[in-house]
Amino acid sequence: MEIQITKGDILESKAELLVIGSYQGESMDNNFLTRLDDLLNGKLHKYAKTQEFEGKAGQTLLFPAADAMKAEYALVVGLGELGDLSEENIEGVREAAGAVLQIAKKLGLSTISMELFGEDDEKFDAFLHGQALGEALLLADYEFTTYKKTKSKVKINNIEIVAENGQDARKAQRGVEKAIKVVKGVILARDLVNTPAQDMCPEKLSSVAREIAKESKGKVKVRILDKEQCLKKTMGAFLAVAQGSDSQPQFIHLSYKPVKAKKSIALVGKGITFDSGGLSLKPARSMETMKCDMAGAASVLGVFSILTSLEPNIEVHGIIAATENLLSSKAMKPGDIVEASNKKTIEILNTDAEGRLALADSLVYASKLKPDAIIDLATLTGACVVALGEEISAIMSNNAELANKLIRYSSESGEKMWEMPLEKKYRKLIESDVADLRNISTTNYGGTLTATLFLQEFVPKEIPWAHLDIAGPAFAERPMASYIQKGGTGFGVRTLIRFIEGK
Repeated sequence: MEIQITKGDILESKAELLVIGSYQGESMDNNFLTRLDDLLNGKLHKYAKTQEFEGKAGQTLLFPAADAMKAEYALVVGLGELGDLSEENIEGVREAAGAVLQIAKKLGLSTISMELFGEDDEKFDAFLHGQALGEALLLADYEFTTYKKTKSKVKINNIEIVAENGQDARKAQRGVEKAIKVVKGVILARDLVNTPAQDMCPEKLSSVAREIAKESKGKVKVRILDKEQCLKKTMGAFLAVAQGSDSQPQFIHLSYKPVKAKKSIALVGKGITFDSGGLSLKPARSMETMKCDMAGAASVLGVFSILTSLEPNIEVHGIIAATENLLSSKAMKPGDIVEASNKKTIEILNTDAEGRLALADSLVYASKLKPDAIIDLATLTGACVVALGEEISAIMSNNAELANKLIRYSSESGEKMWEMPLEKKYRKLIESDVADLRNISTTNYGGTLTATLFLQEFVPKEIPWAHLDIAGPAFAERPMASYIQKGGTGFGVRTLIRFIEGK
């Protein structure tokens, strides 16, 4: 799919589908809509009333194009409220763009011409709006068809985005080009999550890491630790999770080190390629989507796959402890006590609280690299979904500046995050009678908070650290937006890239 931004008059487009944006409460009175209404002999307001169109973000109004127009169909799409398109709140643009692509697919069209949304908004930023449009169009076009014999024949070949101002067109085109690079990383993460566990084992994750390093032509390095090497590094928590599976654990360390980099960051992704719950077995329905339990790892790999094309001047490390959590005669048992690589002992009381065990050794390893910040992403707790729903990630951090930056960049990217507290009083809830820590709380409440307090035990206080619990938004069991359909979402890739580039 080719996306091109040009300067011109949208109403003179030759594409099959012509698209104009409308703000909520605008009453169809802007320049293009007034001209379109004239071409339709005054029918536009009638169409809007019949279809109850109000201009809400992503809302659509579809009708046949006027005889004098070159297009087959015309579409008015809602942008939300006027003045609401600031650089930190352009989700309305993404919703509108995704809705446009979905309608074009349903109609079987291959060419689209659309207005550069928001150009008349006083907070308009051509680059950011171009990037938002590009991201939404490309992500909305994504389909995972690897295992389908019958594939969709509908293909959008060309999308023309028309700007009124030549300077806006040039800036927006650069935004689209940026989106093309970033979305490649999101799509890789989506593909990894959507691939069933039979084909996405720990060894496969490590092979993807090796391929990323190979394609980078030396700019990304990779080191894979096998079971014996993990034993030497006393990763008892991670290996406890791995011992129930016949697949060999893979501890992955990716690194990107520009020569002039003055700052460094470590990204840690939870890499449980399938989670049965172990001997604390999950209900059958709860296992149906557990191929997504490596979504944190997938996002880290997605970020690394595009670093060399973006060339940020910051050192980045990617840490993934990859394994399956299965049940067998070798599996860890409730009541077992293991020692993590920082020498802290952990009483395992629930084998389904395994992600924090793998992350414990990952965070210790990342800390030894002495980065300026550590960010981990994990589908960690069902409690987070109870608290924030399916579309919002929790963020908890020992550093307010780090948390605020991530929240700001997540707002830009449309990947919603909400900060939750690291309540010191709850620390006692993860104290064990027979070990330093227990892997589940003594209470059924506040599970996201106590799980994060557990992770905090493996990060030195002096290193700024943020934990993202992405249990909700990592996998869409229903469409989350017009540009995010069912399946893996690649949540975190776009936010982390903004963070890395913003240093």
